[in-house]
Amino acid sequence: MEKEQVAFTIILHAGDARSHALEALKYAREKNFIAAEESIGQAKKQLIAAHQIQTELLQSEARGEKQEINLLLIHAQDHLMTAILAKDLIEEMILMFKE
Repeated sequence: MEKEQVAFTIILHAGDARSHALEALKYAREKNFIAAEESIGQAKKQLIAAHQIQTELLQSEARGEKQEINLLLIHAQDHLMTAILAKDLIEEMILMFKE
């Protein structure tokens, strides 16, 4: 996969994960915890997909294959980190709504 495709694929999965996490929060506010858990599950699947791509980049680097770092890849990493943080915080918020 071309470097631009790699970055855009990470952005796509991270964005979808963030959207699912925010959807889960909306469901939790409505006390629909089954739907909230389903949305969090979808967020996790998207994060796994993004993380697998990131891991491939890291493994390639570890094998000595120099990785070109560009602004687009940094942007993709930003999206991934933000989506992971959103998912983690929203999972905690869902627990709070359940109490």
